[in-house]
Amino acid sequence: MPDPSRAPRTPHKLGVFALSMLNVAAIATLRDLPAMAEYGLSSITYCLFVAAVFMIPISLVSAELATGFPQAGGVHNWVRQAFGPRWGFVAIWLQWIQNVVWYPVVLSFAASTLAYALHPELAQNCLYIVAVVLAAYWTSTLVNFRGLKASSLISTLGVIVGTLLPAIVLIGFGAVWWLKALPRSDGTQLVLSAHSLLPDVSHPSRMVLALSMLLTSFVGMEMPASHAQEVRNPQRDYPRAILIATVVILGLAIVGTTALIIVIPPAGIDAETGVMRMVQIVQQQHDLPGLVHLAAVLIAFGLFGQVTTWVPGPSKGLLAVGRHGFLPRFFQQTNRSGMQTHILLVQAAIVTVLSLVFMVIPSVETAYTLLMAATAQIYLLMYIMMFAAAIRLRYSQPDTPRAYRVPGGNSGMWCVAGTAIAGAVFTICVFYAPQAGVSAIVWMGLLHWAP
Repeated sequence: MPDPSRAPRTPHKLGVFALSMLNVAAIATLRDLPAMAEYGLSSITYCLFVAAVFMIPISLVSAELATGFPQAGGVHNWVRQAFGPRWGFVAIWLQWIQNVVWYPVVLSFAASTLAYALHPELAQNCLYIVAVVLAAYWTSTLVNFRGLKASSLISTLGVIVGTLLPAIVLIGFGAVWWLKALPRSDGTQLVLSAHSLLPDVSHPSRMVLALSMLLTSFVGMEMPASHAQEVRNPQRDYPRAILIATVVILGLAIVGTTALIIVIPPAGIDAETGVMRMVQIVQQQHDLPGLVHLAAVLIAFGLFGQVTTWVPGPSKGLLAVGRHGFLPRFFQQTNRSGMQTHILLVQAAIVTVLSLVFMVIPSVETAYTLLMAATAQIYLLMYIMMFAAAIRLRYSQPDTPRAYRVPGGNSGMWCVAGTAIAGAVFTICVFYAPQAGVSAIVWMGLLHWAP
């Protein structure tokens, strides 16, 4: 007689709010604000442009694909139905491996931020960085063993108290700073004008760098599609969640960057510590002891929540690949909560090895840049495949019901997906490809593992 205690648990169902928070947690972060603020108010123009040619197309196309093809696998399922199972495997492998490379990147930033609550000099200590990265990642993996309900709870808490709350506070202080006409950290005042919003065309290299950085800051809107079967009503709720997440993420990026510029001039902003530097200035100006320590802990927790969001997503797609015969049975093992435990353990082992990059490379900043560039290249290749699949499926499966469709018929799909493909190719060719060392690492990996 079956033991009821060993029966599989009923999968947790996601509503609009939980799904939108998963999306916000996956993308929204204070980590990119300082890098954007280095370009001054023109970063707002860059942000709007990149949102129009990259973030919004990802949102629209992934909403159509997720509601029209909600089967398990996400990107793997979409590309598989468009171009066949082998290309589906390549797509999910690209999405999965880029995440494996990305985890040490985001957690190293969390470790540097947390150092402000402990001892600021630790931010440049490689042993400390590796210890925090490994402790946080393995904890996140074990949390995900308990199922989507546990990970979505951490993700929601992380995005609320670790991203949105600190962002609202920083934006609030920036508004107070502006209304009181307080001088910035160098004694100057922010001058808001139409000219300040225009990119500096006299330095094309800086324009390319800004656009490339932003292109890779808004990726990930397709990730919750791997949870489409856990949504109560995917045809109705998924597009709504995507819309809410897009507004929140874009608003946070624009308003948060502006608040940072109000307090610190672009020339004085450091990409790694810019947010914490603003917190330090606010603490001194308003005599708020403990603000730096509190902000460091909250922001670090928000980044931990972001990683917890990503850990099960692409690996769930890899599980679907395994069940189609592309992986050994070892990688198809799941627990009572339906989580792909063996894949998660192997994933954690690879992250552990990659984290040692911070021990091998003397400079934390150099290691961070190397991993970030590799992550961006891999992800953009996956996006090219995803958008091409969306176009293909409009012709190969035109009668498949889609609760949401990209407006404008097939021409609209060509316009939206084609624009995004052009943006991805531009970013790879113009910015990342010249980095020969990183490019060689990425392409050697692709040639070795792709079928």
